[in-house]
Amino acid sequence: MRLAIFENSAISTLEPLVWVRPVFELLTGHFSTRERWLKVLQPDEWGAILRPHLLETYCESHPDAYVNDARWLAGGHTLLLNGQWLCNPTEIPEFSDESVGIVEGEIAWMVCDPLESTLLLDHHLDESLVRLAQSRKRVASPGKILRRPWDLVSFNEQQICEDHGFRQASHSEQKALPNQAFTIVGPAHALWAHESAKVDPFVVFDTTGGPIYIDRDAVIQAFTRMEGPCYVGPGTQLFRTNLRAGTSFGPMCRVGGEIENSVFQGFSNKYHDGFLGHSYVGSWVNLGAITTNSDLKNDYSNVSVPIGGTSIATGEKKVGCFLADHVKTGLGSMFNTGSAVGVMSMILPAGELLPKHIPSFTRFWHGEIEELSSIEPLLETAAIAMSRRGEEFSIAQERMLRAVWHATKPERQKALARQSSRSVETSHQNH
Repeated sequence: MRLAIFENSAISTLEPLVWVRPVFELLTGHFSTRERWLKVLQPDEWGAILRPHLLETYCESHPDAYVNDARWLAGGHTLLLNGQWLCNPTEIPEFSDESVGIVEGEIAWMVCDPLESTLLLDHHLDESLVRLAQSRKRVASPGKILRRPWDLVSFNEQQICEDHGFRQASHSEQKALPNQAFTIVGPAHALWAHESAKVDPFVVFDTTGGPIYIDRDAVIQAFTRMEGPCYVGPGTQLFRTNLRAGTSFGPMCRVGGEIENSVFQGFSNKYHDGFLGHSYVGSWVNLGAITTNSDLKNDYSNVSVPIGGTSIATGEKKVGCFLADHVKTGLGSMFNTGSAVGVMSMILPAGELLPKHIPSFTRFWHGEIEELSSIEPLLETAAIAMSRRGEEFSIAQERMLRAVWHATKPERQKALARQSSRSVETSHQNH
């Protein structure tokens, strides 16, 4: 089987989380969408269709993939999968050349003929897919489409359970059972810990609400309490953590305090006390001590989130914050309900709730958002942060971030103009 995962123009509604990675690399449950499909389908070859500014870094991190490769796409029949499609890995539909899978009105999958492949890498992928779908029978497929950042959070609890069931049904997953005694409230079989994981005494696992999965080399420190469903990724460490249901951690995170129904992409820190709820945290984020977010309004009304600076109604009562990669917060930062913070933002709190919208590559300090005059200090900080985890900040990553810096400039200018307008209005009211 040949597999290609694609992203189309609809991914802009998932900003700021998709600026530095394809949508199919966002973590939900135990895996990214790409990881899940590779485990389930085990293709002979696989590729990806993604935005040009991500091409170099993606090829660097996935050398076995055929990325935006027209010659490879023309080499045989290829199963195309929408990177925004979430599906139970135990309920995969039957893929056929004559059909197109539809989920919530969107194209979820399609088998592409080599002669049709030339249409896929032009500048109108959305139109090309619709044109190809017209020659096929539309069939309803199971699953959901990720449309907004809060979907990653609200779908996470169910996805953890589905991924856990899939892994437990795998013969290879059953070979590494825990060899130590645990304190478990609820069904013991709902807890799975890799044999390399280190769990201190005085850790409580509550599986009454769902399964708990501790991946390889994870460390769970004493006085941590975990509620399922939850997933702890490879090398992640929990320090005296009150972990509520519906939470996933990617690899190499350092986490403490209270966490509820949230996702950490990986390589991020929230070591100290403070609450984080119904939120999504990208990679290489560092949350300073007592950084806390609100995820429920005082009047219990539905929450809106600023996507690209435009307020979007979520239809949800519990929504936290969405932090893109390389965000850094200072001591005592307080995020408002339904906040969105862009790539490489630096936050120095002013003793009050932060703005709900902080654009990429800005600094918030002294109560105002500022556009940085140069990206160079941010790149230097990124290199230092990554080296602390034994990771290299490559030339390709630097070029990608510079491209995002330019692409996000209009958003910064609009945010600064709104801030200036509010300041003028306040000044007039005071006089």
